[in-house]
Amino acid sequence: MKLTRMAVLSVAFGLSSLANADFIGLKGDISYWNFDGHTRTEHSVPGIATDLNRTYELDRQGTVQLSAAFEHPVPLLPNVKLKYVNLDNESRDSAFSSKTELTNTDLILYYEILDNIISADIGAGLAYLDGTTRISTAGLYTDYDISGSTPFLYAQAGAKLPFTGLSANAELIVTDINDTKMTDAQAELQYDFVKSIALDIGAKVGYRIMKIEIEESKNENIEYEFKGPYIGLAAHF
Repeated sequence: MKLTRMAVLSVAFGLSSLANADFIGLKGDISYWNFDGHTRTEHSVPGIATDLNRTYELDRQGTVQLSAAFEHPVPLLPNVKLKYVNLDNESRDSAFSSKTELTNTDLILYYEILDNIISADIGAGLAYLDGTTRISTAGLYTDYDISGSTPFLYAQAGAKLPFTGLSANAELIVTDINDTKMTDAQAELQYDFVKSIALDIGAKVGYRIMKIEIEESKNENIEYEFKGPYIGLAAHF
């Protein structure tokens, strides 16, 4: 009987510890990104020195950006994060215009190197760009297909100010493989106005810069730059 009671108490204690341990986490955020930037086309014709490059300045506009992450304690198995943003934009003047319909989805696999007052993650992932750009010049159209995926490296660093609810965070994605170059960097400040064992909710403000360069052919490139501030909400279960 004593052995049975001890076994039951041991199991109960183990389950209680398991329930209170922060060993599995879900993170999510939604924010509004107010960006501008440019679309740039680069052409080179062998034997011709004329500058055929043109930059299309984008009108400032807003979009929603989302991310979700799942973290766990299983050794050697990476954590998973998804990021999504819609980058539709348009630029127009008297004779030239550009219209882009574009989404970017990142699948990130990463490991936590530090997870305390200072946090740090490293990993890798796959960026999937899906869209097209139409350049109009005096009524003539050129369409660019920019759909495809490319691998990248990922890094994150953050810091918390104890007992204040304030924290800072920065993320970086970089790739230069095959015909695609991409840099996606963002930095933010967050204040947690709800903080408990089960749930943290915070408001954040940050700045994001995203540059994408795609080689369409040997003599033709298209480049995008999106930059601007964002505000949003984040939750950690």
